[in-house]
Amino acid sequence: MHTGYIGTRAMHFSLYPFIFSLLPSFLFLVFLLKWLSITARPPRKNPPPSPRKLPLIGNLHQMGPFPHRSLHSLSQVHGPLMLLHFAAAPVLIASSSSAARDIMKTHDLIFSNRPKSTIFEKLMYGAKDVAFSPYGEYWRQMKSICVVQLLSNKRVQSFRDVREEETSLMIEKISNSGSDVVNLSELIEELTGDVVCRVALGRKYGSGGEGGGGGGRRGFKDVLGELVELLGFFDIGDFAPWLKWVNRVNGVYGRAERLAKELDEFLEGVVEEHEGRERKVGEEGGHDFVDVLLEVQRENVAEMPIHRDSIKAIILDVFSAGTHTTSTALEWVMTELLKHPQAMKKLQAEVRLIAQPNHPVIEDDLDQMPYLKAVIKETLRLHPPGPLIVPRESTKDVQVMGYDIAAGTRVLINAWAIGHDPTSWDEPEEFRPERFLNCPVDFKGQDFELIPFGAGRRGCPGIQFAVAIDELAVANLVHKFDFALPAGVELDVSEVAGIAVHKKFPLLLVATPWSC
Repeated sequence: MHTGYIGTRAMHFSLYPFIFSLLPSFLFLVFLLKWLSITARPPRKNPPPSPRKLPLIGNLHQMGPFPHRSLHSLSQVHGPLMLLHFAAAPVLIASSSSAARDIMKTHDLIFSNRPKSTIFEKLMYGAKDVAFSPYGEYWRQMKSICVVQLLSNKRVQSFRDVREEETSLMIEKISNSGSDVVNLSELIEELTGDVVCRVALGRKYGSGGEGGGGGGRRGFKDVLGELVELLGFFDIGDFAPWLKWVNRVNGVYGRAERLAKELDEFLEGVVEEHEGRERKVGEEGGHDFVDVLLEVQRENVAEMPIHRDSIKAIILDVFSAGTHTTSTALEWVMTELLKHPQAMKKLQAEVRLIAQPNHPVIEDDLDQMPYLKAVIKETLRLHPPGPLIVPRESTKDVQVMGYDIAAGTRVLINAWAIGHDPTSWDEPEEFRPERFLNCPVDFKGQDFELIPFGAGRRGCPGIQFAVAIDELAVANLVHKFDFALPAGVELDVSEVAGIAVHKKFPLLLVATPWSC
């Protein structure tokens, strides 16, 4: 027993050096495992600041009747980049030029997708158009066709005669009104609709039974008006799928489906009319957009075949983007000029100095009118027709301005807030066209302080087309007439929200011909 005890003690003592020799290795192993567990743990997310949200509806209660203004107010509290939740859907709101630049330039590819929209898909042939289709090969092909074949500088210039003729007709209608009050808003709407009809479809489609198809039954203008109305509708079902039943019960989806059928009947009749038309070999100047799209289809220019529904969807794009937003911008230009008589007089002096007294202003005159261009830029800054640029969606996780943005986040860029940002503009609430006379900032997508048409891959490809109509119309209106409000009437600048924010009440004026 004694011998065994001594032997055991000796064995214990002999183990100590061995244990002590392993201790540093053991401690190193513990430290290594701890370090690996820390580094393997995903980093803490740093989302943008957010207003407090309510259960189920998130921040929807904070939108108000004019979302661009509500979001601007929230951004003044929470910053130029904030994260809201519309029901369960995360929505990133950008309200500064730097935030817009990060989204539409630095990370443009990641934010080039479009979120799904039930109403858009019902109206736009399953989003086969350019504006609302998801980012991918199909969109690239359709965008290329629009930019190269339909909206290139050469193509826009080829329709100069159409713009000048329709503008002269508008001026003639005002002249024939005599001393009567003129509904300038209505005439502007007719001008843009007629120009786009002739350019896109080859001829005008009136408000009566012209044109064939469903559009002819109640008038193409009425059908187009309902299209714009529904495209501007806020669909809660897109953000909370469990609430899609709401728009089935209230009839919105039904309206969209009936309108889609009506539009399709009309457009099918237009396409068939073009297919049946005999064309002279080599004829170029008389081609409208439908002719061009049918040629592309026949020649199979695109890598991906262009189908009939794609042709009709692109034509709807041209109408929804080229009529209502263009007329809205033009209406606001004339409203601001009436509101600021000194600016009106300055513009009239410029136009009347350049243009011949007894002749209409033509497009060759416009490049000599810097104040005209400044007036239009200033109006687009104060009144971007679409104050919230068409929504985007992130395709993967990304950092914007140091904040973590998850894949699948919807993005709204508040062009209205950016145009009213005092860090970019002195006295941003004031109408001062002079600020653009010696200012290189333009609205073509390179200067993020002024983005009424968006920027980047998903920027509007029809900028030149829209501005050409507005410049010519404004120049001719102020050249030919002196405008005044009817006796006892004050200028109302109330807004109506939608896909474009237009005046609540039409612009009713007395037009007195200018005698030089």
